[in-house]
Parts: sequence; structure tokens; C-alpha cells
Amino acid sequence: MNRMIKVSIQYILFFFIIDTCLLIFQVYANEPLKPLLTNSAPVINGQLDDEVWRNAPQVTGFKTFAPDFGRDGSENTITYMLYDSENLYFAFKCHDSEPDKIKTSLSSRDNIISDDWVCINLDSFNDQQALTAFYINSLGIQADSWFAAGNEDFNSDLVWYSAGTLHPDGYTIEVQIPLKSLRYTDNEPVEMSVFFERYISRKSEHSSYPAMDPAKGEAFLTQMKPMVYQNLKHYTLLEILPAVTYSYKSKIVENKLSKDENKPDVSLTAKYGITSKLILDGTVNPDFSQIESDAGQVDVNLRYQLYYSEKRPFFLEGNESFRIAATQASELDPIVSIVHTRTIANPIAGIKLTGKLSEKNTIASIYAADQLPDKMKSFGKYAHTPIVRLKSALSEDSYIGSIYAGTELKGHFNRVFGLDEMYRLPDASMIESHVLFSQTKLNSTTKGQWGHALGLSVWKMTRDLDWGITAKDLSENFIAEMGFVSRPAILSFTGIARPKFYPTSDFFQRFDAEAFTAWTEDKLSNQWETFNHISIQSYFLGALTTKVKYSYSTEMYRGEKFETGGFHILVGGQISKELTLSILYRRVNAIYYERDPVKQPFQGKSNRIRTSLTYQPLEQLRGELSFIYDDFFRSSDEQRIYKYPITRGKLTYQFNKYLFFRGIVEHSNFTNGDNEPRLLQDLLVSFTYIPGTVIYIGYGTLLEDQWQDDAILRPIPFRVTASGLFIKMSYLWRN
Repeated sequence: MNRMIKVSIQYILFFFIIDTCLLIFQVYANEPLKPLLTNSAPVINGQLDDEVWRNAPQVTGFKTFAPDFGRDGSENTITYMLYDSENLYFAFKCHDSEPDKIKTSLSSRDNIISDDWVCINLDSFNDQQALTAFYINSLGIQADSWFAAGNEDFNSDLVWYSAGTLHPDGYTIEVQIPLKSLRYTDNEPVEMSVFFERYISRKSEHSSYPAMDPAKGEAFLTQMKPMVYQNLKHYTLLEILPAVTYSYKSKIVENKLSKDENKPDVSLTAKYGITSKLILDGTVNPDFSQIESDAGQVDVNLRYQLYYSEKRPFFLEGNESFRIAATQASELDPIVSIVHTRTIANPIAGIKLTGKLSEKNTIASIYAADQLPDKMKSFGKYAHTPIVRLKSALSEDSYIGSIYAGTELKGHFNRVFGLDEMYRLPDASMIESHVLFSQTKLNSTTKGQWGHALGLSVWKMTRDLDWGITAKDLSENFIAEMGFVSRPAILSFTGIARPKFYPTSDFFQRFDAEAFTAWTEDKLSNQWETFNHISIQSYFLGALTTKVKYSYSTEMYRGEKFETGGFHILVGGQISKELTLSILYRRVNAIYYERDPVKQPFQGKSNRIRTSLTYQPLEQLRGELSFIYDDFFRSSDEQRIYKYPITRGKLTYQFNKYLFFRGIVEHSNFTNGDNEPRLLQDLLVSFTYIPGTVIYIGYGTLLEDQWQDDAILRPIPFRVTASGLFIKMSYLWRN
């Protein structure tokens, strides 16, 4: 009996000790990071030679989450943390046993993602709703982005400072983030959260601190480490950004190159911090000229218009908040966005309010007066575009939101409004849904038409398996003029499963299998179409990948059903430190989308090639070459209807981190019986001290085969049909 009591006491003590250790571990794991407050700011030179870094708190023990979870980082990484009342400071010591293989470049901002880099993912509100990512390569070159609702937007351009230095055993980095560039609470102390990341390009290895849970996959926002700051300064932010531009354009008129535009212009943009978490932006006569033309895309035989991302600075802050839950939920999702600000083409003035209304509630709103082109003068002089987005944070990264996006013209309007929600379940899966309505009046003689869009998506991503299902219902009259909706009048259901396998091999790191199915009712014809594919993707030799996919699919167009399936193969990755290559080939059944109502669409086959090559022989010099090719053969007689090759070359020389020279040449030749060759040339000199303080000088020409005379009189195949000179200077002033 005494022996049983003794054994029982030992078991009780054993489990008490285990429970106590687990409790201590959990408390320690949830203990926030506490950067060191300093009165001696480090010099940002990438050297880590300031005395203050020796006393700074540090974290190490990075664990991988790609290509696999939970392994020790192959190279040791140490992160240091400091702050003063006006700035946050971070430093990284990145060891590397093969320093000659570190991939780096002296390049412009946002052009380093293929390099080795580190990243500070900062949730400045610690509310698991969004984060700002600060990327830095080993020479201190920057990229930054916003991440929210599962999407990352690299069009962010914040003011912050960084420097990096290569060493015989790796590299070191120092970072300074001014509080004026962040949005954060008015509380004392201020609590943020952070997720440190390191990428080694030759191994395609992502590692992080804190370690990511394989059961939660890459749900970054729910796995960040709290970080506490005392006595931060709270600003009444004021930024003023004047800009001066000059453009001169010429084009062919009556077989002669003549002046088309000679336009100097002045614009003013301002930013005012109502609080440190709520920002008011305004702009008058904004300059929204693009510094570089969009890369060529195949723009023939399209059912839907091409999508181009937003790049204009005024619209970027808070842009991530406009993403609606259960959109872009599959590769066939017709709703890309409900708010696509690039539809505001020529605004004369605009105002924005973005940020936190309270601890849980966020607002993102825009109003712009958009000047209409002459061909739309019957609708008045301006289009008015009010947009209001509200979100309320729930537990973890869950939220409920509402949206209103309108376009108001004389005798015409389009208004979209509704609710959406994203909710994370205890098993790490996510439910997303939206209920949207539109009201549209096409002109002064028609009545308003109502439409709806309903969406539901359930998905989960873990180490071993990703899966998801979606359901969509869009009525025929659902229109979102402020957004990008490719196809109304459908009812669709999709499902995807992606199991992942991790072989114990030095050659292969991972295999991803994928099975996808979709069934869509075309409401205009009351017929169903389907899209199904299976694929296998391998990751091998560190930074290389291949993917083979076969699909069987059908598509309804103008009441007829066509076959659209086929196969594709992708091969690519980092071949060496200097060379990156990607080749994609598709052989598919296709539709000729005849727009003429008198003529009929027809079945065909298409070859599609997408290749890209990047060669960087020097840290300062980068060459990029891409080739796109599409053709179409009619199935009934094997006649080629068209071919469309586009070749684009870009050469960039970076003199230093501020100044670069870039040249672009793009040749395209659409052939459908007659050749239509075009040659685009762009030259750009760019100086960027910080985002906002810039000088751009650009010159471009368009050459075409536009001779009106007999072919025998053409001395050369091309002549200049348009040209343009562009100069822009702006200066960012901060209080």
C-alpha cells in the first residue's frame, strides 16, 4: 500500500513538473520582444560598429518554412532591435558559409526579390489585419510592400533608410524606420508585432523568427511576435509633395511627324496626420504620368480586357484595404477587384482618408473628380468617384467589412455596395464570403438596373496539404465600373487539392501535386461548362522548378460550347548566381472570340510561349529579355488565323543606390494576313533620393510600318510614328 502511495506521489510530481515547464514555456513563448531604448542613434552604414548594438536585444534560431517547415536555417542569422522616440532600428548579421554565392545587386528600389535578402514584417497595430514588409538585400537596397487579406502589394513606397555590407563570412544590414512612415496606436506603451525573415536565393530557402507552425501554413499575420515600445513620439504628420512635369509629344499627321502636345504642369499632393493612425491625403492637378510603359501583352482575340496593376502614388496608401473577401478565390474567379483605382484615368483633384477610426475599426475612402475625354462629353465634364471601405477586426486575422464604390456622371451612374467577411476557424482553415449589389443607370433614357454578386470560399493551407472550395453567383446585370469583373451572369463551383511531398533527397526538395475542378453555368445560355486540371510541380537543386499540367475544359461563348483544354510545361529558376531563366509552353484548344455579330466564333488550337531571362554580370548591370508568342489555327481547315510575337529587352545600369539609366526596346509583329510590326524604344534616367524626392528624364519613340507609298520607295521597314519627352521633378517635405 505504501509503495502504491509512493508511486502515485512520484507520478503526481512528474506531471506537475511537466505542466509547470509547459506553462513556463508558453509564457516565455508569448513574452513580447522589448527593443532597447537608446539616446545614441546608430549610424546607418551597414557595419554594426556602433557601441549601442552590443547592448541591443537579439534573436536567433531562425527556422525554415520553405521549401519545408521546421528545419534549422542552413545559415545562422542574428537580429538586433533598438529604438528612440522618433525611429525604430533593426540590424541583421547573416552568416554564409559560401559568401561568393550570395546573390546581390546594386539596383533600384523594389527590384531585389530574386536576390538574397532579409525582411522585417511589421504589424504596427498588432491587430493581425495587415502588415508592412521591409525587404533589404545584402547591399542595403530596399523593397517594401503591404500585406492584407492574403494579398501582397509591392506598389508601396515608404520613406526609410538602410545599408548593407558584404563580409568574408556573410553580410550585415542596418535599418532605420522613421515613425512618420508608420501608422500606430496612441496607446502607451505601443504594442506592435514582428516576423523576421531571411531568404537564400540559391537554395530557395525561407527561414523566420518566430518559427511558423506547419499546421497553420503561411498564415503570417497570426504567427507574429509581439513587440513593446515605451515613450514613442506621436506625430501630427504633415507632408507636402509639389511636382513639376513637362511633356512633349509628337505623332504622324498627314504623313508627317507633328507636335501633338507641349505641356508644362504643376501638381501638389499633401498628407496630414489627424492622429498617428488616421491619415488625410489630398491632391490637386495630380501628375499620374507613367514613368515606364507597361510591358507588352497579347491584346488580340481576348474575351476580357487586360488587367494592369495600380502604380500611382496617391492611390497606394490604404489600397490593400479595398480587397474584398472571397474575390480572386480561384484561377477562374471573375471578380478581380471591386475597387481598381486605375479606372480613375485623369483626375483633376482627389481626397483620401485612411487608417484607424478606433482600435478595431478601419476606414479607407477616396473621392476623385475624373475629367472625361471629349468623346464622353455628353455625360458631362467630370466623373465623380466616391469610395468608402469600412472594416472591423474580429479575433486573429478575421474581420467583417462593408464597401461602397460609385461612378457618377450626367445621366449615368453605377453604384456597388455590400458586405464581406473573413473568419479563421480553430483548425486554421478560413471562411470568406461577400454579398454585393450593384445599381446601374446607363443613360438618361434608361431605368436603373439591379444586379448581385454572391461569393463563398473555404480554404486551408498547411505543410502537407492545401485545399479550397468556392461558390460564386453573379447576375447578368452585376456591373462594377470602379472594379475589374471579367464575366457576369454565371453560377460556379470550384474545388482544389494540393498535397505536398518532401523526399529525403539531396536532388529534390519538394513535390506539389494539384487537382482542380470547376463547374460553371453560363446563365445567358443556361448551359454548363467545366474546367479541370491535374499537375505535378517539382523543386530541385535548390532554386529550380518544373511543372507539367494537363487540363480538360469547355467554355460557352455566344451560345456555343467550345473545347479549351490542353497541356503546359514550365521549366525555370536560378541557373547560376548571374543567370535566371523561365520557359513556359502551352498547347491548348482555343476559341476565336469573333466580335462581329454577323460572323460566327470558331474552334481552334493555339501555341503559347512565355520566356524570360535575366543576366547580371555585375552588381550594377542587369539585362532582361522576354519573349511572348501566341498563334491560332482554325480546327476545320488548319489555317493559321494569326501569330503574335513580342520581344522585349531591358538594360539597366545602376550608378549608385540613387541613380540609374535604363533602356527598353520592344518589338511586336501581329500577323493576320497583313504584317503590323511595331518597335517601341524607351530611355530613362532616374534619380530617387527617397520616395517622393525624385528626378526623371525619359524619352520614347514608336516606330511602325506606316509608309503610304509603294513598297519599293521604303528605304527602311520602320519609321517614327510617335515620340515623347518626359521630365518630372518632385520634392517631399516633412514636418
